[in-house]
Amino acid sequence: MSRVLLLIKGLGRGGAEQLLAGAARHADRSRFDYEVAYLLPWKDALVKELHDEGVGVHCLDGAGGIGWVLRLRRLVDRRGITLVHSHSPVAAVGARMALDGTRVRHIYTEHNVWERYHRATYWSNMLTFTRSDHVFAVSEHVRDSIRYPTWLRRRHLPPIETLFHGIDPAAVEGWTRVDGVRKELGISDDAPVIGAVANLKAHKRLDRLIQAMPEIRDRVPGVRLVLVGQGPMEDELRALSRRLQLGETVLFTGFREDAPRIASCFDVFALSSEQEGLSIALIEALALGKPAVVTRVGGLAEVVEDGRQGFVVSADDPAALTDPLVTLLQDEGLRLRMGGEARERARDFDIRKAVRRIEQVYEELLA
Repeated sequence: MSRVLLLIKGLGRGGAEQLLAGAARHADRSRFDYEVAYLLPWKDALVKELHDEGVGVHCLDGAGGIGWVLRLRRLVDRRGITLVHSHSPVAAVGARMALDGTRVRHIYTEHNVWERYHRATYWSNMLTFTRSDHVFAVSEHVRDSIRYPTWLRRRHLPPIETLFHGIDPAAVEGWTRVDGVRKELGISDDAPVIGAVANLKAHKRLDRLIQAMPEIRDRVPGVRLVLVGQGPMEDELRALSRRLQLGETVLFTGFREDAPRIASCFDVFALSSEQEGLSIALIEALALGKPAVVTRVGGLAEVVEDGRQGFVVSADDPAALTDPLVTLLQDEGLRLRMGGEARERARDFDIRKAVRRIEQVYEELLA
């Protein structure tokens, strides 16, 4: 049996981390023995979940410099790892260094567009990129961003393919038990609800969604905006909501283990990001039958087909969010039709299909 190590910077509850955990959950344990390693000790939210799935987890403690690269090499040797699959550029760079001169194969999943990386991350990832045996990109937009500068265009690129990850369809049924959610949040049963599930980070541009709310409230009385998540922008977003005198119109739930259950009470899902790889929260919302309004960035427009499962708007115009959100809130028939198409669309993003393709590549490389 081949031993595979899944390597990532942290095990918080971001999109890449959830994809890694989902892949480990649906792996073929009869062919591959999976273990996980991560760098940042304080980002450990998924450790218990992985342990419960019978997956060994190792913290390499990468907070204090590059010593973790040596610890990774020792772990690979000690555990008899035959293939390392990295899920973040920093982890991938370290893996390429640690595995240099060994027969251990390396696969990398790219979750973000290259131009968005810090310059040091960009250059170290790009200059070591040839040491990967295979690369998966989570969207076509991400794949298109993987290119060398003109003066390095003759440099070898490993095989790159787009592989849409996604969710476990079997989990969706459990998310639809919404009894008491609105009461728990203090929202009346007849209030129109816009919702977003996201890490409260700058690139999510949730400030634009909040800025749209005064006009939306004027046109749709009683509307509520529910923001599920936590992050460094929370204080700033709360302050913006107060400045706009939105009061109870905007509700911050903080981090929720049951985020999909909370999303079940939304009427419309919204994402106003200025950059995005592939949003698992968006796919979860579609699976729940929620039409979406999203910005035309990254993989969002590859998930939502404009005019079918919702609307795709310009990321450069904050006001572009307003009309589509109002339209969906005011037109129940349109909302139901797009919600039905959303459920169908979500079936195209099945984590089990992605895992089968990944393991097929593992077998080819290890043959």
